[in-house]
Amino acid sequence: MNLLKALAAVSSMTLLSRILGFLRDAVIARAFGAGAATDAFFVAFKLPNLLRRLFAEGAFSQAFVPVLAEYKNKRGIEATHILVNKVATALFLVLVAVAGLGILAAPLVVVVSAPGFLATPDKFDLTVDLLRIVFPYILFISLTSLAAGVLNTYSRFSLPAFTPVMLNVSMILAATVAAPWFDPPVLALGWGAFLGGLLQLAIQLPALKRVGLIPRWDLDLKDEGVRRILKLMGPAAVGVSVAQVSLLINTLFASFLVTGSVSWLYYADRLMEFPTGMLGVALGTILLPSLAKHYADNDGGEYSKLLDWGLRMTLLLAAPAAIALAILAVPLIATLFFYGQFSTHDVEMTRAALVAYSIGLVGLILVKVLAPGFYARQNIRTPVKIAIFTLLATQAMNLIFIWPLKHAGLALAIGLGACLNAGILLHKLRKQGIYQPQPGWTIFLGKLAFALLAMAAVLWFGMGSEAHWLDYRARERVAHLGLLVLGGAGSYFATLWLLGFRPSQFRRRAAE
Repeated sequence: MNLLKALAAVSSMTLLSRILGFLRDAVIARAFGAGAATDAFFVAFKLPNLLRRLFAEGAFSQAFVPVLAEYKNKRGIEATHILVNKVATALFLVLVAVAGLGILAAPLVVVVSAPGFLATPDKFDLTVDLLRIVFPYILFISLTSLAAGVLNTYSRFSLPAFTPVMLNVSMILAATVAAPWFDPPVLALGWGAFLGGLLQLAIQLPALKRVGLIPRWDLDLKDEGVRRILKLMGPAAVGVSVAQVSLLINTLFASFLVTGSVSWLYYADRLMEFPTGMLGVALGTILLPSLAKHYADNDGGEYSKLLDWGLRMTLLLAAPAAIALAILAVPLIATLFFYGQFSTHDVEMTRAALVAYSIGLVGLILVKVLAPGFYARQNIRTPVKIAIFTLLATQAMNLIFIWPLKHAGLALAIGLGACLNAGILLHKLRKQGIYQPQPGWTIFLGKLAFALLAMAAVLWFGMGSEAHWLDYRARERVAHLGLLVLGGAGSYFATLWLLGFRPSQFRRRAAE
């Protein structure tokens, strides 16, 4: 399979999911605004969502896929199926225990994650109720990630990328149809998340059946493959999830700031997740199986070339996204969220967080490309050391920035921490001889910079006054933003074309 084609397929499915995700957030913003109810839900949903990213899509995927690829390439389908059976059984038992513990200990979890809520008992109690509803989501979504790992290893990338659509549809229906039936209405969002997790798992099962790898019950914690995955998972949870841990700590800090701070960071983070998911997650997803295959074949040359391809694709696509988010912050926020209870002040505060986040967007995406360069080799120690150092540096920056910049300072620390993480990862990959840059980087970066300047000029002058976006009607915002997106993308890719860039230069086949 052509990796560029696979990236386009995964990104398009992710685009659909992100569009529905924005619609979901717009619906939530219109129905609930940015206040105590949304603060409670976002904190409650952030915790199981964090566990999903830490263990399901983070540590588990990075530990499971390289071992699974090794079994597939060297041991055959029967041994691979046995491994899937044993891993699925062990994972299910652990997740049931985690979900049960989370439900029982919900008040303590909220005290630890949002201690500022203790000053408002009603807000604290609502957060506890919501957390108990959504905590089983970690069970469903982690099993979904296991299924996705299997399908991605067999180059079935599209369906796993599509599955988040089910969560967004479920939550949109919860906010628009079910909310009036609940007291308070925000509880409907919790049940929407619960159902969305279940539906994401359900649609993966037919695809697993088609590749002959539907899991069966087989408990064997002493199995060599299971033990290797478990051994890799612990350190990997730290290595690939620094940004998520930082977001959780940011919630703790934000809970002491003015009401709405948690929600402003959430809405800005949602906009950041659009390019992060479309590019970072997509690139990491398609790179990891091929990197693992090249490592299993002891082909260091192709391994390095694949990393080089990933880095160039990241800069080519992530850099314009970062600039566009910074310039178009108000148009994006006003178009997506400025309805109902979402006020002008909410737009201004969310804008400050989004501009701060955009500074670190390229770093956030680079981490998702560079970290697999270590994990595909089952090297855990190096990225873990880097992750711990980065986490400490991020919290130091939090303490520095929170006083003058408030919630925006927390967002800035996340972005700068990600850039630091990516820089050290790249340095170590080169120092250890894992990655050697291919020729042509200086010319590539020069042409890229010229195209970015052209795009920035089109967006800046085409946007007009930010104040006008708050006076526009909804249709006017959508139409103007659509023209800006088309104009910015058109100017960027047209400039690259004139400078000699062609899609054929970025084609690369996946390792078979």
